[in-house]
Amino acid sequence: MTRPTVEESEWEPVLIGRTLPSFDVAAPRRGVIVAAHPDDETLGVGGLVQALHATGTQLSLVVATDGEAAFPSLEPPARAALGLRRRDELADALVALGTPDVDFHFLGLPDSGLAEHEAELVERLTELSRDADVVMVPWPGDPHPDHAAAGRAGLAAAPVHAHRFSYPIWMWHWMSTDDPLIPWDRAVAHRLSPASRARKDRALAAFASQLERGPNGEDPIVDEAMVSHFRRDREVLFREPPGESAPVARFAALYRADPDPWDTAGRWYEQRKRALVLASLPRRRYRRALEPACGTGELTRELTERCDEVVAFDPVPEAVARARATAPEARVEIGALPDAITSEPVDLAVLSEILYYLGDDDLTASLDRLIDVLEPGGHLVAVHWRPWAPEAPRDGAAAHRVLLDRRELTTLVAHEEADFLLHVLRRE
Repeated sequence: MTRPTVEESEWEPVLIGRTLPSFDVAAPRRGVIVAAHPDDETLGVGGLVQALHATGTQLSLVVATDGEAAFPSLEPPARAALGLRRRDELADALVALGTPDVDFHFLGLPDSGLAEHEAELVERLTELSRDADVVMVPWPGDPHPDHAAAGRAGLAAAPVHAHRFSYPIWMWHWMSTDDPLIPWDRAVAHRLSPASRARKDRALAAFASQLERGPNGEDPIVDEAMVSHFRRDREVLFREPPGESAPVARFAALYRADPDPWDTAGRWYEQRKRALVLASLPRRRYRRALEPACGTGELTRELTERCDEVVAFDPVPEAVARARATAPEARVEIGALPDAITSEPVDLAVLSEILYYLGDDDLTASLDRLIDVLEPGGHLVAVHWRPWAPEAPRDGAAAHRVLLDRRELTTLVAHEEADFLLHVLRRE
């Protein structure tokens, strides 16, 4: 059965009407691009590959299949020949993109049957992406089953410290523009310069086996209507954040490598942020403050000067040891949200750089417990970095939106900057 197709003219007003944030990952050292077939990477992220390469990012391309089943009627020898041809086309495309030194790996898994080999694909991708800072995979919601399988496997294999993005391919051609499954709330865009678009066009032309009629006169796999979706001046990707809370092991590793991983003691950003937090507190003095995820205790120490008692906790023992030394007047314990919140009532709760690391269930449970122990009229302070941390299920703005939606809390102070958000709320 032939699928109905969507023309590029139908997508143009949709994309024009959306202001998408830019793809913005600061100076990644190593990037991994996963493709289900040769040409997916050029279609979906050919411009972004150029941009990352230009910044010095070491790029690896992992292609799961050779795309040998593009024309199902071919006999095995002809399929094998097509697979070899598509490998050669990919090498030519990388030259056309101006990225001939991209390290590429062909895994040779069966085309049109990738879902049956997903566990093997996860295993192989885990090794190949172990030290990546950014991983780009086919969109797991793509209507092509090979793309969906490659996307799922690539995300499962991505290291916890890597930014994760997916790129749609057949979505543009086979899904309606108003399909509710398209995650526009996680969409980002990469703009292509005229020179980058020209290089991408030349790279796309390298895949002649897909653009021309098949060996037995079959229609092209990527016809003019299909390729028109990828000649735009921007590429659209979806951020793929982890669904669960960031693992404690990730932070433990950071503290083992550096006793103050974010330089909370020395960075002006951290010093100024703490000063603004303290200046925003409506009361001169509080009876008991609670500070989850206290880290090295720099803010904890300053809170002791405004509170009769400060109770703080962090899940990393190395951080707790340093916080105890930094803030000896505070009570600092090992513990994590939400379970470490006791029933002790408090009139101040301070949430600094923690909410975006929590998965949905942990975030809801943490806020429920905090609001329960916060006395009526007590204050809750939240201050968070705005950009998206790779380990985080959401960014700072999304975390604050969840907090601001709580009906038990009323906003007293709202301070927004390019780098961070600060809110003070009162428990009703």
